[in-house]
Amino acid sequence: MRTSFESVLKCKNLAHLDRASRAGLTTPVRRVAFILREHFSMMAFTGAVDALVTANLMSSTPVFEVLVVGGEGNLVTSDLGIAISTDCALAELDEKRQDILVVCGGFRVRLQGEPQLRAKLRHADAAGAVLGGLWNGAYFLAEAGLLNGHECAFHPDGRAMMSELFPKVSVTSHSHVLDRKRMSCAGANSSLGMMLEVVGHSAGQELLDAVEEVLGCDKMRETVDVSVVSIDFDPTLPRTLKLALELMHTNIEDPIEIVEIARYARISRRHLERLFRRYVKATPPRYYMELRLTHARQLLQHTNKSLTEISVASGFATLPHFSRCFREKFDIAPGQFRARTHFKI
Repeated sequence: MRTSFESVLKCKNLAHLDRASRAGLTTPVRRVAFILREHFSMMAFTGAVDALVTANLMSSTPVFEVLVVGGEGNLVTSDLGIAISTDCALAELDEKRQDILVVCGGFRVRLQGEPQLRAKLRHADAAGAVLGGLWNGAYFLAEAGLLNGHECAFHPDGRAMMSELFPKVSVTSHSHVLDRKRMSCAGANSSLGMMLEVVGHSAGQELLDAVEEVLGCDKMRETVDVSVVSIDFDPTLPRTLKLALELMHTNIEDPIEIVEIARYARISRRHLERLFRRYVKATPPRYYMELRLTHARQLLQHTNKSLTEISVASGFATLPHFSRCFREKFDIAPGQFRARTHFKI
């Protein structure tokens, strides 16, 4: 019987697990249209789209369908002077079929209402869509009368203007805000965080954790790798557990006994097991095995080491034992996994 991953390391490996292991993550596809304004912020746009595309990679079936909308032509110029090809012009957009419409602003975007955009946003709102703005893109929602009574995140340079022009809009100092069927972010760096929340609301915490594992690994100045982002950056993690995790991570090729790990952390084995179940969602031996197999998966994927070398580097005494354990978790033999991964690249 195949057991797959049960610890928090499932997030680190989710894209490499078979479809059956991810079947519970399937959700109806949500259509998301990004309306690019001339001189839009490239960084805000790509951060938002990256969250959605990565979510699709982590899920057994696509979660989001992304549509890029421009002005009259096929190209829109970003704030970097790079022209982006669009899927359709604003006039061609069927806004009533979209689940989410996001207006992409930027430092040089001209803040002036346009009848066509205003009408599209109002039609989408009437059809039940979620409306959003990147950087100062929320201006166009407010100008259409669609932010009244809602919180709104906006670039600091334009908050005074927003408060003056749209007194019924609650302009906040938050970097991003999701308020009912409205969402907004204040700048380029906060668009990813805003869209990650959308991923969580749309597809659940497990998929969100998997996406953050890929995109959120460098949130701090030093990138650690004890296990996964949810643990590495958890300020409430007990120091004893942190020590145990670090000891496992630095002893993958030569695994040490759990009782020795507990002794090193200066706690009883029973207490160590309680901590692991609470924070890691698995027993210490189970997590240790999954950590070693994650290490093996990374070596298979990113090096040309032989299967025997990877087996030894991951703490397995024999190649058959390694192959059997790997197949149990990934539902594929190590050699087949490598061939499949290299074919995709």
